[in-house]
Amino acid sequence: MIQQKKYPFLDLADANAPYMDELREAAARVVSSGRYVGGAECELFEKELAAATGTKYAVGVSNGLDALRLILRAYIEMGEMRSGDEVIVPANTYVASVLAISDAGLKPVMVDADIETLNIDTSLLRRAVTPRTRAIMTVHLYGRVAWDDELEAVAREIGLKVIEDNAQAIGARYRGRMTGSLGDAAAFSFYPTKNIGALGDAGAVTTSDERLAATVRALANYGSDRRYHNIYKGFNCRLDPMQAAVLRVKLPHIDEESRRRRELAAIYLKNVQSTPALTMPLLPADPEEHVFHQFVVLAANRASLEEYLKANGIGYDIHYATPPHRQPCYAAEFAGMAFPVTDVIASRCLSLPITRTTSTADAEAIAAILADYKG
Repeated sequence: MIQQKKYPFLDLADANAPYMDELREAAARVVSSGRYVGGAECELFEKELAAATGTKYAVGVSNGLDALRLILRAYIEMGEMRSGDEVIVPANTYVASVLAISDAGLKPVMVDADIETLNIDTSLLRRAVTPRTRAIMTVHLYGRVAWDDELEAVAREIGLKVIEDNAQAIGARYRGRMTGSLGDAAAFSFYPTKNIGALGDAGAVTTSDERLAATVRALANYGSDRRYHNIYKGFNCRLDPMQAAVLRVKLPHIDEESRRRRELAAIYLKNVQSTPALTMPLLPADPEEHVFHQFVVLAANRASLEEYLKANGIGYDIHYATPPHRQPCYAAEFAGMAFPVTDVIASRCLSLPITRTTSTADAEAIAAILADYKG
């Protein structure tokens, strides 16, 4: 009996295998240092991340959600925002984007998505602005840059802060500028499945605002600006030096990682045409902007596509089946509000394998199988 070929969605052990010798060295370096909170590994990673993103400052923190929380809390401590102020956020995002706003005592104001980019529809931004609006949180979802002239114009004309949720788009560019440097501040996640992933939770904040960076750093360390001197009611959200050491191994490979994901995306896009049953992603005018954290297709009948992929041994995932406004924790807050494009995306989206664990041959085989899908 011939065993069917399997095409896994992601194998983290395989993804980390090319770095194994360096990771062992990094781990041994941390253990030998005797410094297990803060220290040189965290400081060096912050400098390297700031340099990689073209920002003046980077602050390592515990995870991507905390990075967003700390940015918003810092703006409150700085007097830029106060409880009840509004932050515009895309309706089509992972719930963490919205949780951070709520946690800070601010009000999330959702804006629907663009069906072509799957990101925030910037043509709807102006109608979402009220006298209480203080910021736009733009989310570079799936690795595609969510930034354009309209977003810049709205923020500039009204005087809004722009916060990038850059959890999925490290290495992406907009007109030559790196995500993480486009807005006033940006949050990064280095969850293990990310394009640059830690071996556990990790995150960072980047900014060129010295005061914001200092406030975020203090808040992340119990609110202290120096030992046993607490100027804020802060948190314990520090980056672990072991994770910092791991990320220092991987960060220099970000362009290589992005290039490989674009190569795999090109194979899918070349060999699978959009049909009424299956819509392939549209590339930006400059494909170098997109780093394909996920390769997301839209299926008119997702259940049918799932069965087809299972029958052919193709791994997949769904990002995300339930948008924030339909989560139980937000059911009352967003009751009666309509985000029709986001609902369509949530009901149809499906992510295909697109990591270094997917070989060129496997991507070509997956594309050939998908090309025969009729819905």
